[in-house]
Amino acid sequence: MTASVVLLLTLTVTVAVLDWIAVRVGNKGLEYVAKPGTMVLLIAAVLAMEPTDTTARWFFVVALGFSMLGDIFLMLPDRERFFVFGLGAFLVGHLAYIPGLVLLGFSPVAFLVGLVLVAIAMATVGRQVIKGVQANEPKLVVPVMVYMGVISVMVASAVATGKVAAIVGALLFYGSDTLIAWNGFVRPWWWANVAIMVTYHLGQIGLALALV
Repeated sequence: MTASVVLLLTLTVTVAVLDWIAVRVGNKGLEYVAKPGTMVLLIAAVLAMEPTDTTARWFFVVALGFSMLGDIFLMLPDRERFFVFGLGAFLVGHLAYIPGLVLLGFSPVAFLVGLVLVAIAMATVGRQVIKGVQANEPKLVVPVMVYMGVISVMVASAVATGKVAAIVGALLFYGSDTLIAWNGFVRPWWWANVAIMVTYHLGQIGLALALV
């Protein structure tokens, strides 16, 4: 890993920490800068990397770009209006991650193991989330179910690579989205907003590191 990549990743983590602090103290001005800023720096780091597969890198850049767009939509104050747009942006991001991960390595057996893991998560936590969506915002049931299916395939694809960074990153991303859904539709937790961002940023960084 080159010095420029290390520097960009260090800056990514630094700005991410600023975002976590902003979320914790409710500083919206700082959050509006640090949240997308983290992704801009991570995209720059990915572009500076010497990946094992250059095509995979471009899929990851697209995924990170749509993730940044999703970040922007989800931090806007009118949640009812922009939530679906954020969900859609992240959906496209996961759809981009999947072929990128496949290009980094694909074990059919490991993929099946990943599918079993996410199926268990869907049957337990996911089931409760869907019940919460049905009770609180029934119009979002189908979009949320589609999203859950796509991110589950992304996680299974990460497991199929056999790369520790990809697996840990995807699971952290999965955990972040699970917290978002649980906090928004089932039961809010006071610590969830910060935990969502910590697991999300670390998950994205982990996925990016799978390129090298």
